[in-house]
Amino acid sequence: MTMNIQSTTITLPDGREIKVETGQLARQADGSVLVRMGKSMILATVVSDTKAREGIDFLPLSVDYLEKFAGGGKIPGSFPRREGRASEHEILVSRLVDRALRPLFPDDYHADTQVNIWLLSHDPEVVPDALAALAASFALSISDIPFPEPISEVRVVKHKGTFLINPPQSIIDESDMDMIVAASYENIMMVEGEMKEVSEADMLEGMRVAHNVIKIQCKAQVEFAERLGKTQKRAYSHEKNDTELEQLVKDSVYDKLYAALRAGINNAKAERKAANKQIYDDFVAALPADHAYDIALIDKYFKKAHKLAARNLVLNESIRLDGRKKDQIRPIWAEAGFLPGPHGSALFTRGETQSLTTVTLGTKLDEQIIDGVMHSGMNRYMLHYNFPPFSTGEARPNRAPSRREVGHGNLALRALKFVKPTHEEFPYTIRIVSDILESNGSSSMASVCAGSMALMDAGIKVKGAVSGIAMGMISDSQTGKYAILSDILGDEDHLGDMDFKVAGTANGITACQMDIKVDGLSYQVLEEALAQARAGRLHILGEMNKAISEPRAELKPHAPRSTVIVIPKELIGAVIGPGGKIVQEIQKTTGATIVIEENATNGLVNVYAINGDIMAAAVARVQEIVAEPEVGKIYKGIVKSIQTFGAFVEFMKGKEGLLHISEITWERLENMDGVIDVGEEVQVKLLEVDQKTGKFRLSRKELLPRPDHIPERSNTPRSGGGHSGGGHSGGGRPPFKRR
Repeated sequence: MTMNIQSTTITLPDGREIKVETGQLARQADGSVLVRMGKSMILATVVSDTKAREGIDFLPLSVDYLEKFAGGGKIPGSFPRREGRASEHEILVSRLVDRALRPLFPDDYHADTQVNIWLLSHDPEVVPDALAALAASFALSISDIPFPEPISEVRVVKHKGTFLINPPQSIIDESDMDMIVAASYENIMMVEGEMKEVSEADMLEGMRVAHNVIKIQCKAQVEFAERLGKTQKRAYSHEKNDTELEQLVKDSVYDKLYAALRAGINNAKAERKAANKQIYDDFVAALPADHAYDIALIDKYFKKAHKLAARNLVLNESIRLDGRKKDQIRPIWAEAGFLPGPHGSALFTRGETQSLTTVTLGTKLDEQIIDGVMHSGMNRYMLHYNFPPFSTGEARPNRAPSRREVGHGNLALRALKFVKPTHEEFPYTIRIVSDILESNGSSSMASVCAGSMALMDAGIKVKGAVSGIAMGMISDSQTGKYAILSDILGDEDHLGDMDFKVAGTANGITACQMDIKVDGLSYQVLEEALAQARAGRLHILGEMNKAISEPRAELKPHAPRSTVIVIPKELIGAVIGPGGKIVQEIQKTTGATIVIEENATNGLVNVYAINGDIMAAAVARVQEIVAEPEVGKIYKGIVKSIQTFGAFVEFMKGKEGLLHISEITWERLENMDGVIDVGEEVQVKLLEVDQKTGKFRLSRKELLPRPDHIPERSNTPRSGGGHSGGGHSGGGRPPFKRR
């Protein structure tokens, strides 16, 4: 069989190349490509049914990104030892691609469509998530699926003042900004990323740099499809339409909807919904009894008329659904420490959106195990977002977290990531959980606000408070009118042209997520939206500060205590002991939990305890083992054995020194008989550490008053090494003699 392999190459600004091939793999798919960069190889396939299912009025698009463990030379760590359900990382990459592709499919295309993106080979120097959307779009571009124009995604970072495209992970980790930008040749479609308090100007410049590279990649897709002769798209007919009915619905309900929206500007979400339903019911009731109109089409055209009325109300009169001004934030109510049981908690309510967020502190044993192709190891920082059905007044089964919940939680996690202390500063595992109790717009940003307050309530020394806001926009391409809306409602998100979430501290942006649903959005409008978002964020921060403005001085009394003792690597064995005997004994006698690890330079002894007393006892025991003896320091020791020439005293844990017979008292001792017993406690001074042998020389007499008849003399040991029984001249019974 002859393979008709075709390829093209895209060159990045730094000279690295991306090679795209087709014709060899997955040839029965509607479109398939193999994307290579370095040793990384990504296979993207697209398949779309030729017909739409009956009753479907949306695009059933599924995008699945999968990293094959073999591609990274690994065997999965799961019990079955095979790839299973998608990891959170894979879900997040899938969402990035989905959000870039979905808006560009025709509104009337409803066939089941599946995009599969597989990482077949992984190069540690190539981060593959920035190539996934490029691969998917290439596959769509050379298929007959009606995807009108190609898109691409790139990662843009700001590293030491310079913007870079698709850099290796080591550069990403050191950067001040890490954004994924998706765009067509003409328009930005999607942005998501995390930052270290960057300015709005830097964020916009990063988008410009990314878009310039994306334009090159989009052009390459068009040229490749033309070279292959695959520019013809399939014909389809997935919708029934009735222009006469559409006009009837609009003529009958538009003015009533507009008036009801205007009159109900101070009503709650449920009241506005009830008013709309009444207009709908009245329209249907007024239809002739023998009408043959399709109810599904009536529903569709009614929603279309409602959307038009709501948009025009904003554009014509600057009146929003709830009566606010365009830049006005809904009323905020916040309380820190709402729950007594958790280690930290906060309740944040903004309008009809409410997040109850908790913070739990754990030990190293509570770390999350990460087992992936690109990332393996332990995770000490988690944020989980839950969206129960009652938050929107719905009754439906509780299921595992949806992709939306994973995505919203990740956005909130990234927003708070920069302000949390390092593990060295705060050696705990941190889990934040945001439970959404009410939802009417931007529950992810409510999670950011509540999460920031809960961290401070827990006594975690964050760099600063973080707030988040969701911005929206409604525009009319014919008139050029547009309105940028702060703190959007759920309905405004649905009927608007942009959803732009921005989170940050008073000093700058820490995370963003933007989805644009309209063509031709200028950077001037984006700049205006970012400026309005900053004003909104600062207002929200002010309201949060009324509840809690800085971290609590101490952890909650019931929170675990934790510290890290840095020790030389060579002392790790001394702390562990033979077969773990010493560390186990410390844990048993003190009640603390001790976890020992090492980094490139030191050993790290992680100590966890339920209160300060247990912590102090465990730390003291560890420090006894690892402390270095100091010449001239006084120690309380225990006599371990007695010899003819003196006694061996354990003056530090695991360290014994010789208390020579001549150093017990100022008076001369003839022998050790009856002078001291094994197990007796004695205070000694460390006189010397032999640099060759490491042996310790101790003295007790140095701590006793010198008798008048004993002259001053040197502490230099006598010849013979001090192991003889000889002592000082002079007589008398030793005061140390046991009675």
